[in-house]
This record gives sequence, C-alpha cells and structure tokens, in this order.
Amino acid sequence: MANSEECRAALEQLSENLSGSEGDVRKAAALDRSLTCWISDLDITFSGHLRGGRIQDVVETPGRPPERAQIRLAMASDDLVDLVAGRLHFASAWAHGRVKLEAGIRDLLRLRSLL
Repeated sequence: MANSEECRAALEQLSENLSGSEGDVRKAAALDRSLTCWISDLDITFSGHLRGGRIQDVVETPGRPPERAQIRLAMASDDLVDLVAGRLHFASAWAHGRVKLEAGIRDLLRLRSLL
C-alpha cells in the first residue's frame, strides 16, 4: 500500500504529465473544474482544481471528500501510483471497478481522451 506522500507525488506527476501534453489530451486537460481523488485504503482525499492543464491548489483531508467536486475520482493508493507510472491502464482499471470516475456528461466526453 502506497502512503499519502507517494499519492501526492503521483498527483504532482500527473499534473506535470498533463501540462506537457499536446493535441486532444491538452484540450481535455484545459478544463477549469474542481477535482477530488479519494484514496479508499488510506481514507484520505486530495482536493484541488484542474486549471490551465494542471492540477492546482491540492490539499489533503482525512476521510471522504468533504464536498462534491465537478470531477470525482476514487481508487486505492497503489492503483493511483500505478496509473500515473503507466503500469495500470485506466480503461482496464475502470472496467474492473478499481477506479471510479464521476463527472458531468460533457466533462466525461472531454476527459475520454485522457483515458
């Protein structure tokens, strides 16, 4: 099981990956939305804002997300680390219930190029 520092580092790496993307991925990452990522096995939530192709203003709080973000992720710590490292494919993890993604239909359509 990854710890909270490893999860925060994975989110920072994801933010870096998004900021360096091009084409359709860059367009999808250009959303301006609130974002939460609940790490189920650690029972912590990282909340931030997807803005300008980066995840910004990330804060860690204990428990489930305190408020409903526009984009909501939920997964185990190891799955977050493995997704960002490229050892786990998002579509496969989502299909097997290891990763949950909730957002409005318009956001889901734009985010599909990230997946």
